[in-house]
Amino acid sequence: MIEDNETIDEFLARHASDVEEAIRKAAATEIMPRFRQLAAHEVDQKSGPHDLVTDADRKAEAYLTEALPALLPGSVVVGEEAVHANPASYEALQGQAPVWIVDPVDGTRQFVRGEPGFCTLVALAQGGVLLASWTYAPALDRLAVAIRGQGATLDGEPLRAGAPAPGRDLDIATSHPDYTTEDQKRALLGLWTDGVSPRACGSAGLEYLAIARGDLDAVAFSWEAAWDHAAGLLLVEEAGGAHLTLAGEPFRITGGNTLPFTAARDAATARRVANLLAAGA
Repeated sequence: MIEDNETIDEFLARHASDVEEAIRKAAATEIMPRFRQLAAHEVDQKSGPHDLVTDADRKAEAYLTEALPALLPGSVVVGEEAVHANPASYEALQGQAPVWIVDPVDGTRQFVRGEPGFCTLVALAQGGVLLASWTYAPALDRLAVAIRGQGATLDGEPLRAGAPAPGRDLDIATSHPDYTTEDQKRALLGLWTDGVSPRACGSAGLEYLAIARGDLDAVAFSWEAAWDHAAGLLLVEEAGGAHLTLAGEPFRITGGNTLPFTAARDAATARRVANLLAAGA
């Protein structure tokens, strides 16, 4: 628990491992017992057939909504499922209280299909600034952590995104067409050009992790939901990468971004992808 007059940096120095433990327990208690064990009544649609929610999503978010503010009194949680139930709760990102941004199961479609490509995403922000993030893939038992100004790690080992090899096509994961407007579709079509190899994305959190590991060159996404992006954006930044919106500005978790946006292994690649998106638009 945070002590009197303790800064967020001091809190993280003492309690980052406690956050990790809470995330692992949420997954062990609420997610993994349902993996490949879901009954039909435990899966629902939200906005459409590609937007699923399960009992694992709801119960893991409830677990973290209790556990995380207990570690940091005065903090609040912005979670995907809570915002779906009460959109006004998203406004906490605009305030000055520390905010835990939670996606309990990122990659719900993969989870429902019994595939291991899903993760739990948690980020801590204050005043719109990302301070720390955790990306946990429980079916793979892999944990990536980023602390602002202190770098990024995967299972305790440093992550460095590096730069794409010269002359090789850029590997880019892009938004599913169901989640794009006509204008955004045109912008994304700018990636269908020589020197680029685009594909549809899976779990956003794991795509960001792939960038931080140097296994993917960039993403190009067309939606703003902070729970999908916050953890991964800090992970990419701390691994040496960069992110830009269509307006040539870094992505803001508080919203108002010009979409689509990109995150990439290095600043030069981010600029190249952003320019291709702008040309398509």
